[in-house]
Amino acid sequence: MRAARERLQGKSKVIPSPYGDIEYTEHGTGSNVLVIHGSGGGFDQGEFLADIMLDDQFHCIIPSRFGYLQSTFHQNATWGDQAYAYAHLLDQLNVQRVGVVGFSAGGPSALLFALLNPERVSSLTLISCGGAQIPEEEGKQAQRQGSALLRIFQRDFPYWIMSRLFKRQFMRLMGVPETVVASLSPEQYRAIGHFIDGMNPASLRYAGAVFDHTQEVPGSRIAGIRVPTLVIHAQDDTLQPYRNAEFFSSTIPDVRLLSFRKGGHIVALIEADEVGSTVQKHILPI
Repeated sequence: MRAARERLQGKSKVIPSPYGDIEYTEHGTGSNVLVIHGSGGGFDQGEFLADIMLDDQFHCIIPSRFGYLQSTFHQNATWGDQAYAYAHLLDQLNVQRVGVVGFSAGGPSALLFALLNPERVSSLTLISCGGAQIPEEEGKQAQRQGSALLRIFQRDFPYWIMSRLFKRQFMRLMGVPETVVASLSPEQYRAIGHFIDGMNPASLRYAGAVFDHTQEVPGSRIAGIRVPTLVIHAQDDTLQPYRNAEFFSSTIPDVRLLSFRKGGHIVALIEADEVGSTVQKHILPI
């Protein structure tokens, strides 16, 4: 835990805002991209995803969302507040327009940022994202997995035990089916292991995970989004069901779907080359 905390020290900046403190990092030069991490993440997870998908031609701006690491959590905050907080951060950085990449539970605030600030969004990419209202029966498995992960995130030791000693089981809890886990190459297994280990210390992310777990999804509001949108999702994702991708594809007017039959919730790591190439071309079309 000391090593995990030391890994975070001095890596980020924190600015005040009407929505509380906003922690962020930025790196690279070129086209501006706002990278929004998933549940259990923080700026460090966003950086990990950016390193996989984006190269040096992008200037990546990577905040920690509400309740993650050093970003403030407010009891009555909403996804819409988080979207306005992104706008405030960009104002402070004198950045007018960005491509937006959202992962997993970063999806709802990414969707609302594109909806509420269309003039500031050049493109929207949703990777394994939630945001649809899933029928209760269909969403039971995802709900069980999400609740189990939330309990584990309460304290550092249970998360460390689960993620270190029961890594294969934890991967399944994270939305990667057993058949996919069994077929991973050593390189893929290491990448996913690094992603899971990177969520230590879990207790610094628990408030954010609670926020993610209790907020209402944007639902049909996203029909008002008017920016080019890329949706990437695996059909066997058990944490954010594929119904989300189907909903985005049928509701957002200017949308393209990249669908994978296998890969689970972290298909972006498993299919890193194709996902990275597709995302870059979407942000910077020829």
